[in-house]
Amino acid sequence: MPGGDSWPEVPGVFFDGRSSRDHPATLHLEPDGVRLRLAGRADHHWRAADVTVDPALPGVRRALSFPDGSRFETAEHATVRAWETRHGRNRLLGGVARLEASWGAALGAVAVTGALLWGFVTFGLPALARQAAAVTPQGVLASFDREAMRVLEGQDLIGPSGLSAARQAQLQAAFRDVSGWAGGGYGYRLLLRDGEPAGGVGMGANAFALPNGTVVMTDQLVALARSDRELIGVLAHEAGHVTQRHGLASVYQALGLSLIVTALTGDVVSASTFAAAVPVALVQGGYSRAAETQSDAVAARYLLERYGTTRPLQTILARLESAEGGADGLPDLLSTHPGTAARIEHLRQLEDAAR
Repeated sequence: MPGGDSWPEVPGVFFDGRSSRDHPATLHLEPDGVRLRLAGRADHHWRAADVTVDPALPGVRRALSFPDGSRFETAEHATVRAWETRHGRNRLLGGVARLEASWGAALGAVAVTGALLWGFVTFGLPALARQAAAVTPQGVLASFDREAMRVLEGQDLIGPSGLSAARQAQLQAAFRDVSGWAGGGYGYRLLLRDGEPAGGVGMGANAFALPNGTVVMTDQLVALARSDRELIGVLAHEAGHVTQRHGLASVYQALGLSLIVTALTGDVVSASTFAAAVPVALVQGGYSRAAETQSDAVAARYLLERYGTTRPLQTILARLESAEGGADGLPDLLSTHPGTAARIEHLRQLEDAAR
């Protein structure tokens, strides 16, 4: 084996671990370890496996620590880095040090991280949300509906309907036909409620669907309609959100991975806890452009089968826009993309294609 003088050596200071005094010294970096040379003392050798090399930090001397508590410090970063690379030390932290030493590389790393995060939020999370919605157990869906209604009614967003029993019976019969046609095994039920309760926030003329098939329609929307067919078109649209699980996917996407874990594990107790956030998620997120388009297509199929036209839904969407939609609270039927004009044109195209 070659002598110590043939290996790289670095000047520095040595601390014996017993006092704070430093001693000028030289460290030879050898293939199998390191050899310390200190004036007036015999050389001391440590195996590479017994040497701890602290991570490199800009402007800070490199420190090598030894089993007896002593350590050696040097400003020769490059030489120490070459030795620790040879021995497989601090590979990951070395990359961090290089980033810290280079603002350009650090900013580039931040940009790449930001792009990856944006990609996950824009594409990854929605995809995960759709997958989670597709496999969520029925018991979790029922829990979401129950807890969401409890929150809505507890916050006075809706109140008891003022419609007559006869009028409610007519609308319930219409909804039974829609839900029977839509299918899917959901717990469909139509809840007619006052969208402007005394002393409450209210939501005005509105209708919305919860994940397990609970559809809420307000008295104000019933009053706005000029025919039952218009209301039936709205009910068919909401049934489309249920069968496509749009509401559930919106909730998962808005509330993040914790709800996705709940869905995949089928934890009904946890789902009950998270379900209270469903109304908030609907307020913040609404539906995507694709979700509204899909639900309009579902409603169009029903209306074309029953009446041969999509005009009832076109008409009430236009009237809602003229009335400036519902009040603040849950999103009204017009609050999501695409815009009303585009939705009406899409409904016309679906009708033309069916002829």
